Amino acid sequence: MRIILYTGKGGVGKTSVAASTALRSAQLGYKTIAISTDAAHSLADSFDLPLGNEPKKISANLWGQEPELSHALATHWGTIQQWVMSLLSWRGIDEIIAGEMAVLPGMEELANLLYILDYYERGQFDVIIVDCAPTGETLRLLSFPEILRWWMDRIFPIQRKAATLLRPMVKGFTDIPFPSDQVFKTAEMLFTQLEKMRAVFTDPEITSVRLVVNPEKMVIKEAQRTYTYLNLYGYATDLIVCNRVIPPEVSDPYFDVWKKRQSQHFQSIEERFSPIPIRTIPLFSSEVVGIETLRSMAEALFGQADPTQVFYRGQPQTLSKKKDGCYVLSLTLPFITKHDLTLNRKGDELIIEVGAYRRNIMLPLTLIDLPVHEAKFIDNQLQIHFEPVKKAGLPK
Repeated sequence: MRIILYTGKGGVGKTSVAASTALRSAQLGYKTIAISTDAAHSLADSFDLPLGNEPKKISANLWGQEPELSHALATHWGTIQQWVMSLLSWRGIDEIIAGEMAVLPGMEELANLLYILDYYERGQFDVIIVDCAPTGETLRLLSFPEILRWWMDRIFPIQRKAATLLRPMVKGFTDIPFPSDQVFKTAEMLFTQLEKMRAVFTDPEITSVRLVVNPEKMVIKEAQRTYTYLNLYGYATDLIVCNRVIPPEVSDPYFDVWKKRQSQHFQSIEERFSPIPIRTIPLFSSEVVGIETLRSMAEALFGQADPTQVFYRGQPQTLSKKKDGCYVLSLTLPFITKHDLTLNRKGDELIIEVGAYRRNIMLPLTLIDLPVHEAKFIDNQLQIHFEPVKKAGLPK
């Protein structure tokens, strides 16, 4: 099975790219489902067909799904949500408002991703194409298993034991709704599912993330930071899709400046994401809506290639922390020697130059305030050491 997640800054056309990929996959004979995890669904608009909570057949080998909030929550979060609602109501909050507040940030996207785990475990489809939320929400979502693991390891056992001990003691003189055993069991079950989901999503032979960009400065900057965090959390990116590139045959002088800027920005994309392959989609003369235009987009993007293949294997950059608190950012740079390298830093970016080749690395927030201690080149890897917090003069 293959799982392909498309994400990008809002408005770059990721939904159209996801839908066209799903269509091309189905045409090649793979049993494919396109599912939206974006709260503001637009997958149905892209196919120009109604979609809902359950998979709906679109064409041969192709299904689509847009799970709604209420359905997703009832499936995966019902017990926990009911307890949160009762707690808020006990504090005097209006029942309707309590119901809205009980929908915690990220719950909808997370519940929707659990549909994907269910499809994977049942082997219901050959290919799952995911139209993710814009990059900020997607990153929060993909980091959730790490956050929940910390809570489950450190806080959850204490909370469960305290609730078990205090529940009978306080029941006689207060009506505060303590979490029941079922609430804790639901949380444990959810954690188990998230652990499975993370294992599937971090297996590069199963799951790939693909970033959709436009040749625009702000879009590239956000995609670059997203790419850094995807590497940080262990998610494999196998393709960059540059959408809405003005075709060479457009000769109207009005577009000359736009074409020049796009050319400069495309060079920037190559610098920032190499060695990840980059594929382009031209700016279409009409809106990309419906099966026929999606088929044209798929042809422009993939040609005769199989869109479900893994276009790139490996993680060009990784971040680790040593026992002394030093962070090490490792970058794979084959076929060169250390004498070919020039390393500079500008704000929150590292700039690496190899001859005429230039690569910009966006630093994660963890490293932005830390000075570089040293850099080493070992076995085709550039290892950049950042001083630990105590050496950088920052609060411990």
